[in-house]
Amino acid sequence: ADYLDNGNNKMAIQQADKLLKKHKDLHCAKVLKAIGLQRTGKQDEAYALAQEVAALEPTDDNSLQALTILYREMHRPELVTKLYEAAVKKVPNSEEYHSHLFMAYARVGEYKKMQQAGMALYKIVPKNPYYFWSVMSLIMQSISAQDENLSKTMFLPLAERMVEKMVKEDKIEAEAEVELYYMILERLEKYKEALDVVRGKLGEKLTSELQSRENKCMAMYKKLHRWPECNALARRLLLKNSDDWQFYITYFDSVFQLIDESWTPPAEEEHSLEGEVHCSIEQAVNFIEERITEESKSSRPLRGPYLAKLELIRRLRHRGCNDEYKLGDPEELMFQYFKKFGDKPCCFTDLKVFVDLLPPGQYTKFIRQLLDVIPLAAAAENEVALPGDIKALQQHLCVVQLSRLLGLYHAMEKKQKLAVVRELMLRYRHGLEFGKSCLKTELQFSDYYCLLAVHLLLDLWLEGEEAAVWQCLTLLEEGLSHSPSNAQFKLLLIRIYCQLGAFEPVSELYSSLDAKHIQHDTIGYLLTRYAGSLGHYAAASQSCNFALRFFHSNQKDTSEYIIQAYKYGAFEKIPEFIAFRNRLNSSLHFAQVRTERMLLDLLLEANISTSLEESIKSMSLSPEEDDIPWKDLRDNRDLTVLFSWDPKDRDISEEHRKLSLEEETLWLRIRSLTLRLVSGLPTLGHTIQPKNSEKTAENGVSSKIDTIRALLQQLGAAVDSGKKFLEQKIQYPVLGPPPTRMAGFFSNGSCQCQTSLFYLVSDIYELDTNGLEDSAEIQERIGNSFKSLVERLTDLFNKCKGDLIEVRDGTLKTHPTLLENLVFFVETISIALWVSSYCDSVLRPFKSNLQKKKKKKKESSVAMPPVFTHFLDYVTELQTLTSNVIDHIKGLEIILTALKLEELSLKDTLLLQEEKKFTKTVQGKVQSSYHHSVQEIGELLKKRLDTIKKLKI
Repeated sequence: ADYLDNGNNKMAIQQADKLLKKHKDLHCAKVLKAIGLQRTGKQDEAYALAQEVAALEPTDDNSLQALTILYREMHRPELVTKLYEAAVKKVPNSEEYHSHLFMAYARVGEYKKMQQAGMALYKIVPKNPYYFWSVMSLIMQSISAQDENLSKTMFLPLAERMVEKMVKEDKIEAEAEVELYYMILERLEKYKEALDVVRGKLGEKLTSELQSRENKCMAMYKKLHRWPECNALARRLLLKNSDDWQFYITYFDSVFQLIDESWTPPAEEEHSLEGEVHCSIEQAVNFIEERITEESKSSRPLRGPYLAKLELIRRLRHRGCNDEYKLGDPEELMFQYFKKFGDKPCCFTDLKVFVDLLPPGQYTKFIRQLLDVIPLAAAAENEVALPGDIKALQQHLCVVQLSRLLGLYHAMEKKQKLAVVRELMLRYRHGLEFGKSCLKTELQFSDYYCLLAVHLLLDLWLEGEEAAVWQCLTLLEEGLSHSPSNAQFKLLLIRIYCQLGAFEPVSELYSSLDAKHIQHDTIGYLLTRYAGSLGHYAAASQSCNFALRFFHSNQKDTSEYIIQAYKYGAFEKIPEFIAFRNRLNSSLHFAQVRTERMLLDLLLEANISTSLEESIKSMSLSPEEDDIPWKDLRDNRDLTVLFSWDPKDRDISEEHRKLSLEEETLWLRIRSLTLRLVSGLPTLGHTIQPKNSEKTAENGVSSKIDTIRALLQQLGAAVDSGKKFLEQKIQYPVLGPPPTRMAGFFSNGSCQCQTSLFYLVSDIYELDTNGLEDSAEIQERIGNSFKSLVERLTDLFNKCKGDLIEVRDGTLKTHPTLLENLVFFVETISIALWVSSYCDSVLRPFKSNLQKKKKKKKESSVAMPPVFTHFLDYVTELQTLTSNVIDHIKGLEIILTALKLEELSLKDTLLLQEEKKFTKTVQGKVQSSYHHSVQEIGELLKKRLDTIKKLKI
C-alpha cells in the first residue's frame, strides 16, 4: 500500500506477487496488485483480478475499501454497489456496511434504493440522520421524476408524512431536519404551512446562517403576496442594519404594491404579523430621511441609506410623481455621495446604476463639479495636476470612469482622444509610486488608468487607426509588468492577440490566469474559440484537453459533494449540486470543445500513424449517434468578464447575447455534422457483393449510406440557416462575444468544398453498388465532381495568398484571415483525402477484376472505364496543388524570418524609452506566433502530401 501511495506502482505489483506466492488467498493483496495494474495502464488484467475477489463476496474491511478505490479509478461506481449489497447480505447488522451501501447508491443516483437503504439503517440504528437520509431520497426522486404530477402526488406527500411523524413524536433534533421540512413544503407550494414552521417553535433551530429565519419568512410572504408583512419585516430589518440593500428593495417593492392595492391599516389591532406597516409615499420618504439622519451619527459611514434615496427618486420618477416629494436633485445627491465615498473603489459601481437620472445636457458640468473637489496639485503651469495621495487618486479615477460611462470620451475627435491617452498613461505611471510596497499578487492602485487608455485606443482602432492596436498591446504589456496578477490586463491581451491572429502568447497568458474549476466553463471560450483556428495545433489540443478534463472530473466530483452533504445534513445543497452537474453537462462550451477536439484529433492523427478507421474507433464515434443535448444547451459563458465602462448603447446587450448563442449553436451544428459525416466514411468499407444482390440490404452497409445521406440533408439545412443568420451582418461590441468561424467558413469556399466532398461519397457508393458496366452517367458525374473540386480548392488556396504582416506607412498591418483560411484549407484537403481513399478502396477491386479479364481474353483491347482516368487526373492535381501550397508556406516562413521589425517601432519618437521596449516585445510575439503557425500548418500539409502520393491506383 505504501508503494501505491508514493506512486511506485511497479514495486507495488512485485510486492503483491511475493505475498501471493506465500498466501494464495490473500484477497487484499490481489486487489492492491489490481490497483497497481490499473495505474500502469493494464485495465483488462486489473479488472479480471478484481472480479476474482469480488466473486468471493468479501466482507473484510481492507478488501472492500481497496476494491472501492479501484472501481472508482476505473470510473465504474456501479460495481461498488454490487460489492456492498453482497456484504450487507452476509453481515446484515453492520451499520458501517449499510452506510457504505447508501453512499454507493448516492454515487450512481439510485434514489429509490437510497430510500430503502436509509430506512434499513434506521431500523438497525435508530439515529435521526438515517431517517432523514431516506426522506431526502424521496425528494430526490421527486426532483428527478420526469412526471411533474408524480412528484406532487406521490414522492413529496410521502416525504411530508414521514417528517410530520417525527414532528408529532417530538423527535426533531437538528436544524437540517427543519430545513428539510421547509424544503418539502415549499416544493409542495404549501407556503402558509412552511411559514408556520419557520415562525413556530421549530423555526428556533434555524441558527446557522445570519437571518436564516427572517429570509425564509420573507420568501414565503412574497410567495403569498402578503405585502404588509413583507413591508413590516423589511422595515424592522433595516432598523437593525440600514446598509442591507436587499431589504431596501423589498421595502420599496412592498410600499408600492400596497399603494396600488389601496391598502389601509386596520384601526384596532396590529398592522400585521410583523408589526408596523408603511403604505404611503410620505412614510417611505420619511423613513429614508430618518435612515440618513441616523447614518450621520453612526461611527462608520454607511452607503445604503444614500443609495436608497436615489433608488426612491428613480421609482418615483418612473411613476411620474417625484417633484412633489422634495427628495432633492439627483445630480446634487450624487455629488454629495461622491464627496463622501469618492475615495472608495465601489463609488463608481454604486453611481453607475443611477447615471440615467442625470439629464444628458448636464454631463460635462457634473464631471467638472466632481473634478473641482479633488485635491490635485500641478508642479508648474500647463502641467497635469496630479493627486498627492491614494485617496485623491481613487477619487480622480472614479471621475475618469464616469466620464467614459457618460460617453464624453466617445464624442471626442481623434486628436483629443490621443491627448487623453497620453494624460491617462502619465497618471498611470505617476500612480505607480503609491504602490511600491504592493506585493506581486496585489494590483497597482492606478491600473484602471492604463485599462481606460487602452479602451480609448481600441475605439480608434475600430475607426480604422491601425497603429492604435499595437499601442494597446504595448500599454497592456507594460501594465502587466508592474501588476503581474492583474486578470483584466491578461484577458484583454488574450482578446487582442487573438484578434490579430497570434495564438502563441495567449496559451501562456491563459494558464497564468490560473482559472479555477467553473471558470473553465465560463471563460474557457476566450481560449478555445481561437485555439484550433490559428494553426497552433499542439497548443489547441492542449487547451481542449484542459477544458475537457474539468468537465469529466466534474461528474466524479459532484457525487462526492452530494455524499458530503448527506453526511453533514446540508440537505438544501443537494438539489443545487444536481442542478450544477446538469448545467455543466448541457454546457454549450462542453459540446463545442468535445466536437472541435475530435475533429482536431482526426486531423492530427489519421493518415499519419493510424488510419481514419482506427482513430474513429478509438474515439468510439459513430455517425448515428448525436450526443449533444440540443434542446437543453446552456450558454454558461461569462460575456462580461472584460471590464467595460461603455455607455449602455455601446455595451453588450441582451440582444447580443441571444444572437451570439444562436450563432454558436448554428456553428456547433455544422461542426458536429461534419464530424459525424467523417466518422461515417470507414463504415462504407467496400463489401464485395454480386451486383444487385438481395444481400446488400441485409449486411447493414446500405443503411449506412442512408445514414450518411440523411446527415448530408441536415448539413445542407444547417448551412442554409447559417447563411441566413449571417445576412443580418451583426456587429458585437469589441469586448463582447467573439464571433464564430462561420463567416470565414462560408466566404472562403471551404463550406462548398466540404459539402460537395460528402455528396461525392454518395456517388461513389452508387458506382460501387452498380458496377462499372452500365454506369457511364455516374462516372461522368464523378469526373465532373473531381474537376470542380480541384477548381474550388484552388480558389480556396488563392484566398490564402498574401503577406501575413505587411508594413504600411511605418505601421504594421496584419492579415489574420489568411491564417484562418490556411487552417480551413488544411482541414478541407484532409477531408478530400479521406474521401479519396474511400474512392480508392472502391476502384482498386474493380481494377484487379479488369486485369484478370484482360489476362483471360489475352487481349489488350479491354477498354479502361473513364472513371479511372478521372481519378488519376484528380489525384495528380491534388498533389500539384498541395505542393504549391507547401511552397507558398515556405515563402511565408522566409518572409517572416527576414522581417526586421525593430527599426519600425523606433521611428515614432513620441514613444518613451519604456514603451519602445514593450513595443518590441509585442511585435516579436506576433511575429513569432505567425512563424510558429505557418510551420505547424506546413508540417501537417507535408504529411498530407505523403498520403496523396500513396493514392495512385
